Amino acid sequence: MKKCAFLLLLMLFAFHSFSQNIFSLFGKANNFFDLFVAGKFEEAHNYFSEEGKTKVTAENLKQFWTNMEATLGKAKALDATGSKNQGEFYAVTVSGEFQFGKQDFVLLFDKTEKLVGLHLPPKLASYRSPGYADTTLFKEIPTYVKSGNHQLAAVISVPKDGNSFPIVVLVHGSGPNDMDETIGPNKPFKDIAAGLAANGIASVRYVKRTLLYANEFSGAFTVKEEVLDDALQAIELAKNVEGVDKKQIYVLGHSLGGMLAPRIATLVPDLKGIILAAAPAKSLTDIIIEQNKYMVAQSKDTTAAMQQNLKNAIAEIEKTRINKLGNMKADSLLLGLPASYWVDLNSYNQVETAKKLKQRIFIIQGGYDFQVPESDFNLWKEALGSNTNVSFKFYPDFNHLFSQQQEKGNMLQYQTPASVEQRTIEDLSNWIKEL
Repeated sequence: MKKCAFLLLLMLFAFHSFSQNIFSLFGKANNFFDLFVAGKFEEAHNYFSEEGKTKVTAENLKQFWTNMEATLGKAKALDATGSKNQGEFYAVTVSGEFQFGKQDFVLLFDKTEKLVGLHLPPKLASYRSPGYADTTLFKEIPTYVKSGNHQLAAVISVPKDGNSFPIVVLVHGSGPNDMDETIGPNKPFKDIAAGLAANGIASVRYVKRTLLYANEFSGAFTVKEEVLDDALQAIELAKNVEGVDKKQIYVLGHSLGGMLAPRIATLVPDLKGIILAAAPAKSLTDIIIEQNKYMVAQSKDTTAAMQQNLKNAIAEIEKTRINKLGNMKADSLLLGLPASYWVDLNSYNQVETAKKLKQRIFIIQGGYDFQVPESDFNLWKEALGSNTNVSFKFYPDFNHLFSQQQEKGNMLQYQTPASVEQRTIEDLSNWIKEL
């Protein structure tokens, strides 16, 4: 595929399909630091590739760790917690807890799973628990969502007082999300779960399959494998939570999850309702084109070269408007996603599906959302505005994560801590409790 050098496709539904064995790399990262703690720096040095060994010595490793302990004290816990592709390499983040503080480390592995680098990432702002997250009012129960051969870590947030309470299953947006839908220091699903529980409403949130089983998404797949199968199992889990009112089961889908929420509702007709949070009403292709146009406008680059790059990018994006495979293989990649994925999504019309639903629907949208724009909310309202089972709420100064902002902005906005606004929590709680 032709690449446009100045355009980063801000793919709301982007995937990272890793060929490496994530569990193997996590294990090696943990073992590497176990050797540090044990003072076995020669053995730790053997984890490096031959080229890597020429750039760092065992003595360098010893000095590095000596300096860490002098600053932070002895290590209390060191665990691999995250991963991502970096070109031809694979970066694993190890979170460290020491006597006097915390420190993350990034290990860079090559394709042979040998270390080629070790560095300290810049410290980011940390997550801030919102004021409405009153932990005296609810408890969190760790569990798993079991879906076929997959086991996804999950948390059930349950109000401490009362019974026969509603429960909401939280369905992620795109990409390999954790259960909190963490981005930078922000954890919107954690905020929502705490806010709802403090208001007497339980929830289930779980790690997305694309994070734990990324190696399964290197061939042909659709949203069934990515989202639907696990969402259905999470709903089954929700129905069996002690104290839950089985007639009050809801799904809150964010972004891609919101786009698919009407489809989930058709598969689970006994759902009480669905919440579409920043849900695209347009096709994925249209959304990506709009995102690229927005980024170019944000760059304020009006040169002919940039406009040509935009034109080239749109030409590539347009190739995803396929409704059948034809002679194309199911695993053929278009913008990093298999043809099977595009055919599946292009055959689904979320607005028309929602029109036919009898369940309650609540559609919420932020005006400063640069990923799913206000025009999508207007499309939802135009199509469903006369339906008595549908409610709408628009927040002019909220972004894609439903936090209050001063402007529309860009991806850098997500690196600043900002909780889901209490107004959203209150609106969700009040809507769920309406009879």
